[in-house]
Amino acid sequence: MLEKIKSLSKETLIYGTSTIVGRFLNFILVPFYTNVFPPAEYGVVTLVFAYIAMLNIFFTLGFESGYFKFASTLEVGDAKENFSLPFFTILLNSVILSSIIFLFSDNLAALIDLQGEYKYFVKFAAFMLLFDAISFVPFAYLRLHNKPVKFTLIKIVNIVTNVTLNFVLVLVFKLGLVSVFIANLAASALTFLLLSPVVFKNLTFRFNKKLFNELWRFSLPYVPAGLAFIMVAVVNRPIMQILTDEKTVGIFQANFRLGIIMMLIVQMFDYAWRPFFLNNAKEPDAKEMFSKVLTYFTGFASVILIVFTFFIDDIIRIPLIHGSHLIGSEYWSGVYIVPIILFSYLLYGIYINLMAGIYIEKKTKYLPYITGVGAVLNIAGNFLLIPLFGMYGAAIATFISYMAMMLYIYRVSEKFYPVKYDVNKIILLNTVNVGAAALFYLIFYGILPSNLILKFVFTALLAGLVVYISGLTKAKVLLQKTSSKGSGEEKLDIQDEYIP
Repeated sequence: MLEKIKSLSKETLIYGTSTIVGRFLNFILVPFYTNVFPPAEYGVVTLVFAYIAMLNIFFTLGFESGYFKFASTLEVGDAKENFSLPFFTILLNSVILSSIIFLFSDNLAALIDLQGEYKYFVKFAAFMLLFDAISFVPFAYLRLHNKPVKFTLIKIVNIVTNVTLNFVLVLVFKLGLVSVFIANLAASALTFLLLSPVVFKNLTFRFNKKLFNELWRFSLPYVPAGLAFIMVAVVNRPIMQILTDEKTVGIFQANFRLGIIMMLIVQMFDYAWRPFFLNNAKEPDAKEMFSKVLTYFTGFASVILIVFTFFIDDIIRIPLIHGSHLIGSEYWSGVYIVPIILFSYLLYGIYINLMAGIYIEKKTKYLPYITGVGAVLNIAGNFLLIPLFGMYGAAIATFISYMAMMLYIYRVSEKFYPVKYDVNKIILLNTVNVGAAALFYLIFYGILPSNLILKFVFTALLAGLVVYISGLTKAKVLLQKTSSKGSGEEKLDIQDEYIP
């Protein structure tokens, strides 16, 4: 069991290295945008990409998840059929939807209150959605077939292209906001071009009706579920625009993006976790293994949360080149939302862990209810809390939504795939996280002194407590012992977010 967890940690590290490098390059755009664009203009970019994220669900139809499920077992059809059917379905659907968006772009721009030059952003969005959607299944293929290096390189090429074009188009050609969309479209098109060998290698024009029906039955619940989940993640931006203005949206988004470190931890884990639990679900010790993974994940993520909660306010004020900062000084007023965003992403990581049972037992029909509860709470919370607390209210609504989804999926998963998770440890770890956030606010609002030494003391004490509770030190020793024995499990075949 520990050897398999070690294998998961290795694969997470490979995906994580790529994710960290890629996200770091992508994150460069946050200080870039916030130092060259005023909050109102950055708010416009944020809003368009929020709508793109929501529309993407209708383009992919949940077929990436369907591909993972059926291509991993080949219970229906062969490998090429399991690749081609979801790919062609997404391709046909995407061409139709992109054509509609392009032809009616002026109407859609008016609907979301984009005027003047901004209305042309919708046309760019139509093509961005097309190229991104048809890349989903090829990327899933690379993950399922343990090709993390190839996956990594293509992702990094995408991000480097995007970042480079942003700098060139904004600073050299002075194209302004449209540069963001030109750069993203070019990067998306290049990404699919690089994935095309995977596509041509796996295509077949055979139509397996039984597989097609199974794919639809498994994947369709991901449309309302995915839409609800995306709404949890991004719907606060459009609502904030309605209740406040684009400037507030821009400030909120810049600080929301400072939670990237926890998003990185969750995403790098997720890339390795889904293939891992699908491939190990039939092992006799699978449930015990899944329980330990959840405890170790929560412990590690909690240490990250504690460190960045105490020091994020200091980090953003560190001077960079030419008087710039991690985020422009016009955006500093929203830094108080960062601990809540970090905590929200940690809860999402627990949610990802708990999703194993839903996948294994094919109970995806419950996902729309789970994410639907999160979406309803988020929408209601934003409309209720933003007028009262501004950006702080939007962050709280996000936290409440992720917590509700985590608790709901735990209940459903335990019903159909019961695992003896160490619930007491998970509760204790998150209690420590609440304590870290509380201390941050006492310091931030001047009740406790803003002293670096005091912050280091709090960080060391709380992080040490987390390590002790979660048993991370013991896990490390055990994994080192198993690695010294040698086994086939040690071998690894070395082969984000729409919102900028």
